[in-house]
Amino acid sequence: MDAFFEEGSLVAILTTQPLDRTLDYKAPAGGCFQGAYVEVPLGPRKIMGVVWGPGKGDFDISRVRSVNRVLDVTPMQGELRDFLCRAGDYTLTPMSAMLRLATRAPGLSEAPSLRKIYRLGIGEPDRMTDPRRRVLEVLRDMGGLSLTLGELAEAAGVTSSVIKGLVKQGAVSEEEAPRDTAFARLDPDYGGKALTDDQETAAQVLRAAIASGRYGTTLLKGVTGSGKTEVYLEAVAATLRKGRQALVLLPEIALTAEFLTRVEARFGARPAEWHSGVTMTERRRVWKQVSQGGAQLVVGARSALFLPFRDLGLTIVDEEHDTSYKQEEGVLYNARDMAVLRASIGAGQVVLASATPSLESWANADAGKYRRLSLTSRFGASVMPEMRAIDMRGQDLPSNRWVSPALAAQVRARLEQGEQAMLFINRRGYAPVTICRACGHQVGCPHCDARMVEHRFLQRLVCHQCGETTPKPAACPECHAEDKLAAVGPGVERLAEEAAELFPEARLAVLSSDLFGSARALKDEIEKIARGGADIIIGTQLVAKGHNFPLLTLVGVIDSDLGLQGSDLRAAERTFQLMRQVAGRAGRAEKPGTALMQTYQPEHPVIRAILSGDEENFWKAEAEERRAAGMPPYGRLAAVILSSTEAQEAFDLGNAMARQDAPLRKIGAQIYGPAPAPIARVRGRHRVRLLVKAAKGVALQPALSAWAAQFRLRGELRMAIDIDPQSFF
Repeated sequence: MDAFFEEGSLVAILTTQPLDRTLDYKAPAGGCFQGAYVEVPLGPRKIMGVVWGPGKGDFDISRVRSVNRVLDVTPMQGELRDFLCRAGDYTLTPMSAMLRLATRAPGLSEAPSLRKIYRLGIGEPDRMTDPRRRVLEVLRDMGGLSLTLGELAEAAGVTSSVIKGLVKQGAVSEEEAPRDTAFARLDPDYGGKALTDDQETAAQVLRAAIASGRYGTTLLKGVTGSGKTEVYLEAVAATLRKGRQALVLLPEIALTAEFLTRVEARFGARPAEWHSGVTMTERRRVWKQVSQGGAQLVVGARSALFLPFRDLGLTIVDEEHDTSYKQEEGVLYNARDMAVLRASIGAGQVVLASATPSLESWANADAGKYRRLSLTSRFGASVMPEMRAIDMRGQDLPSNRWVSPALAAQVRARLEQGEQAMLFINRRGYAPVTICRACGHQVGCPHCDARMVEHRFLQRLVCHQCGETTPKPAACPECHAEDKLAAVGPGVERLAEEAAELFPEARLAVLSSDLFGSARALKDEIEKIARGGADIIIGTQLVAKGHNFPLLTLVGVIDSDLGLQGSDLRAAERTFQLMRQVAGRAGRAEKPGTALMQTYQPEHPVIRAILSGDEENFWKAEAEERRAAGMPPYGRLAAVILSSTEAQEAFDLGNAMARQDAPLRKIGAQIYGPAPAPIARVRGRHRVRLLVKAAKGVALQPALSAWAAQFRLRGELRMAIDIDPQSFF
């Protein structure tokens, strides 16, 4: 039971302000519990905070101000406070920043009230205009969900008067509703499917783990199309029967729509959603209902892990190997690892689901830390695709073409049979480099040491580091020669252009994250393709993430060698995962599928492992290499990224840190660097990196804290410490 503080007693308040400590206040009239959300004065402002414990009283008590009021929301439970503290300690993140992660919902300080909401009505407008049509289309797309006036106006791109006019005619319904209502109850016995023997065995193990009421983590490994989702939805059902809450993390918003449909079919109602595509009004509702128990299941992005669950009994991390679970800006954390940490604190279960697990999860299962369940065959009539390499050294291909004659012939065969084919290349845009044929200048970003990528569909050059965008110039910015700028190398848009020339009768669909203005537009396109609305799908790694295209029988990978270049320690692992995931899109219905990989290195160990399907030997060989080098998961890494508007300032600090390394030498850690980051300037800031390597069992974080504390950051200098880095740009 959390402590209660009587009126006037000292309490420590944690706020989201960038301070390195809690602040002392006097408890308000009526007192307050530990964990209560409160409003406190700070200077002339009123800010939100959480009662973290008793005050320290280490300064003049007469100057301590009182808490203004206790907010009308459920207090933060001890489990979440503990999780934020331990996650902050692990990632070396200030507690104010951790609290910001846990309070990302607007209007928490507002009193509960009614609001006007708008949904589709039963009438028809007397005349249809384009603005009215947009309003009605938005409401139809929401599937019965309601919107506020401002949200509907923004989504439809109209003024509020258009909506009010539709209300008068009954085409739009205006209703008074409580601001934050509970979600419809999910029925665990509503729509269960008959499982295969493989699936039922795995489901029984998960049900037993949930019934135990203890912590545990399970690696659910199954080939693409094996029905992992149906298995872990049975675990969700078991969790709901126990009266506990469940969370499903997905790596991509585009996957959410299809998944929500499956959840609704299984449990008879839609769960709560939490991701960047959800309106701010809905975010506040989800946040409040999660804390009150009015949301049994949340489907969301990585930040959903910081919601104030009343009793989180199960967390599913779907496609657990996906790099998007690592937050690379602000608070640097890996949602997969944080899910395990939170479950260990709250006696919950974690299911890490993937056809191609991360080496970290594989090693933990191999060492017995995680339970391992395997699904070895595809669900129903579908079988795993045949995988073959196309040796590009033997293909007669012009220098400005990327689809080999062998692959083109296979695509034509599929089109003649009325089936779908996919061409995959892991590059967004039209071309990665724009070069001047007169002087050799490569068009770069003015704010970053990165080339501008041509996006021909947008008619612009885009920096993929900072987002800077400019029209493609007619003349070279360096020598001013006109009509000499040339696109070099293929991107997904250039591949689409080539496919249109090779297969003029085919209907093409291009799937790339930058081509869709909203998650809804992307969802609509994916659904259209699944219904047969395209003959050839051309996509980036977006297409590898769990989508199901029943008519797709051929996948052609244009540049299988792309991920094998560079010095990234995870290059082999990521290439293996991506290629296997992409290949797994083929043959997921009755018709068998084929995956063809264009490669100039068919003898490369990773390419051979992908083609043979010998996953266990690949993981064992990769594990042995990492173990011999003392690299993760058999050693520990931390990256230190220094940045400044002045390059020399960042390097001076880096050199000083490399010299004054006594706290790290005490634990036997090694420092590499300083060195310029591979992309040495981003958003106008020069970046310098150091890498710290340590043995597996050492207390790395305290040593890093002591090391970093020796240096004061002045002016424009910034330091970020990334524990367990996933990227090294």
